[in-house]
Amino acid sequence: TLAAIALTLDAVDGWIARRTATASEVGARFDGELDAFLILVLSVYEARSIWWVLAIGLMRYVFLAAGVLPWMRASLPPRYWRKVVAAIQGITLAVAVSDILPRDIAEASLAVALLALVESFGRDVWWLAAHREESVPAKPPSRIRVIISRVTTGIAVLLLCGALVAPDHPVSRTISTFLRVPIEG
Repeated sequence: TLAAIALTLDAVDGWIARRTATASEVGARFDGELDAFLILVLSVYEARSIWWVLAIGLMRYVFLAAGVLPWMRASLPPRYWRKVVAAIQGITLAVAVSDILPRDIAEASLAVALLALVESFGRDVWWLAAHREESVPAKPPSRIRVIISRVTTGIAVLLLCGALVAPDHPVSRTISTFLRVPIEG
């Protein structure tokens, strides 16, 4: 139910942002990363019965990790098919985890979704490799931006970890309760 609500809202949020002139590059990037995270969570849940479904959830993060190669960090041209494939992943995983389809049909649907994802990422990697000569190295960020970025990230990690280990009852809140490492972390 939560995945269906998230996917429904995801279908309209970009449209609303564009219609209300509130769309931004950061918002689009954030939306895409949240989509990738939802797909990861759903694939981890579904991997209890079909282990290879983890490939669907991990694909985005493998692509990001490939960014250690400078040419893999170049900007890609816009392509509507990426949005279609992301929607296919979310919908297929949500249907599979809900067990509303027979298991064979759900597995076949997940296999088709994985093939579409491999094709989409493969096309992007192919394009980046073919245009690696055209990639102009980006100007490195200033030292102050790097410091601000690292401090902000550190604060975000501390807040997230604190939220994950915080006890239900205010009486139980002691320093030692916040020194635990959350399994979700």
